[in-house]
Amino acid sequence: MSDDKPFDTKPTNPEVRVVDKRKLDPDQVPGEEAPAAETPPAQTPSTETPSTETPSTEDGQARALNETRAQAASYLEDLQRLKAEFENYRKRMVKEQTAMIERASAAVVERLLPILDNFELALMAADRTKDYESMVRGVEMVYGELLEVLKREGLERIDSLHKPFDPELHEAVMHAEGEGDEIVVLDEMRPGYKLGGRVIRPAMVKVGQKQQ
Repeated sequence: MSDDKPFDTKPTNPEVRVVDKRKLDPDQVPGEEAPAAETPPAQTPSTETPSTETPSTEDGQARALNETRAQAASYLEDLQRLKAEFENYRKRMVKEQTAMIERASAAVVERLLPILDNFELALMAADRTKDYESMVRGVEMVYGELLEVLKREGLERIDSLHKPFDPELHEAVMHAEGEGDEIVVLDEMRPGYKLGGRVIRPAMVKVGQKQQ
C-alpha cells in the first residue's frame, strides 16, 4: 500500500463564510441581474375642472338672488300703486273739469234768462197792441242785452268788411272780378265770431280785387 494520504475535500480554512447572494451588489455576483426598480403607475390627467365654489359662496349667491327678486317685487308694487293713483287722479280731473264746464254753462244760461224774459214781454206787447214800432224797439233792446252778456263771456265779432281777405277769419263763398292785386272782403253775408281770441266761426264773405 502506498503511504499517500487521501485527498481531503473539506476547506482548510475554517473561517470561510457562506455569503448570501441576495445581499451582494449585482456587480459582485456574476451571472445575476439586479431586480428592476418598480415604476409607479402613470396617472391619467383628470379632465374635470375642480370646483372653486365653496358652500359659503353658493349661500352668498342665493342670498343675493333672493334680495334681487325682493327688490324687483317691491319696484313692481310701487309701479302698480303709482298707476292706480294716476288713474284715480285722471278720473278726478275729468270729473272736476266736467263740473267746471257745467257750472260755467249754468252761469251763462242764468245771465241769459232775463233776456229770454224780455223777448217774451216784447212779443206779448206786440201781439196786444199791434204796435210794430214798439216791437222793433223791444227787439233791439233785447239784442243789445244779449250782445252785452256774450261780450262779457269773451265773444268778439270779426270785423271783415273792406278788410284784406284772411282764410283763417273769412270763408269766401262769392268772388267778384276786378282789377288789382290785393283781395279784400267786398260784402259780408254772415258775421264771424271769436271767443277768447279763438275763431269759433269764420265770417261768410264775398271777396274781390280792391278798387284803386
